[in-house]
Amino acid sequence: MVKTLQEINEIIGGELIGDGAVEIFGLSSINNAKEGDLTFADSTHAEKAKDSAASAVIVPANFEGALPKNVIKSAEPRAAFAKMMKIFAPKIDIPVGISDEAHIGANTKIADDATIMPFVFIGDNVEIGSGAVIYPNTYIGQNVSIGAGTIIYSGVTIREYCKIGSRCVIHSSTVIGADGFGFTTADGVHTKVPQIGNVVVEDDVEIGACVGIDRAAMGSTIIGHGTKIDNLVHIAHNCVIGANCLIVAQTGISGSTIVGDNVTFGGQTGTVGHIKIGGHSVYAARSGITKSMPEGVFCSGFPVQPHVDWLKMQVALKKVPSLIEKIWNLERKVRKLERGEE
Repeated sequence: MVKTLQEINEIIGGELIGDGAVEIFGLSSINNAKEGDLTFADSTHAEKAKDSAASAVIVPANFEGALPKNVIKSAEPRAAFAKMMKIFAPKIDIPVGISDEAHIGANTKIADDATIMPFVFIGDNVEIGSGAVIYPNTYIGQNVSIGAGTIIYSGVTIREYCKIGSRCVIHSSTVIGADGFGFTTADGVHTKVPQIGNVVVEDDVEIGACVGIDRAAMGSTIIGHGTKIDNLVHIAHNCVIGANCLIVAQTGISGSTIVGDNVTFGGQTGTVGHIKIGGHSVYAARSGITKSMPEGVFCSGFPVQPHVDWLKMQVALKKVPSLIEKIWNLERKVRKLERGEE
């Protein structure tokens, strides 16, 4: 892939300062860039870009410093660079069609331009949309539907009756639609409650590797459109996750939790079940959410609290050892005074 800076500038809609005829052969980070590469620098790294060997740099639109190289100014350098990464990404040659080594159940509807690779198991009454790609060793249970343009990587399990939207990406070893953790207990014996619902994943969702999303006991566990889920996340039965959420690795969301739109959960965040979490909120890593939460908050800690209060508490905790020592010294002085010692 080779593009001139002028072509790149037209794609990202920036302001080119320099030689538009310069050819770009690849993309790289600031530290590893070499001649012929394009890199980017956000507001915190713009000065560092001066020492880069890259042939051109995408910088913020308000950048005023001088760079000894070609520059494209953009309101969103990171987003502009991401757009170019899609264009420069190496292409994978995947033949369209259904492999003879795949198992295809009865009454399936698979688009002519879908790709089903070897050793895929597809159950009865499955529907797979146009341009979908299913990688090897994937299990798709009966009555599943998969939308157009969705990519499902190797080793994924999608259990019966689940619905996957269009343009989704599901990474390896994820399980969608495993039974929810539902049991009754009597006389010390745990008896399984049948989980007869499903999982609905709406359009433009990306799900990382080794994620577990449990089917509902009744009804649907729902992942809203545009939500992005990192690796090693667990979403329990009957949860409803809103649109455009970000759920970072090792987060666990307990059953029947309702999450609003545009919520970010930092890594290792956990929730209790049967609560509502308001939209447009951020929860820092290792937050413990123990009750329903309003919209538009930034919280941390366990139990979760406003981030500013959590920071104050962390500062105060650092003073505890010295405060204890002061108390011990005061106690010693009091005991001496009580004994009449100076």
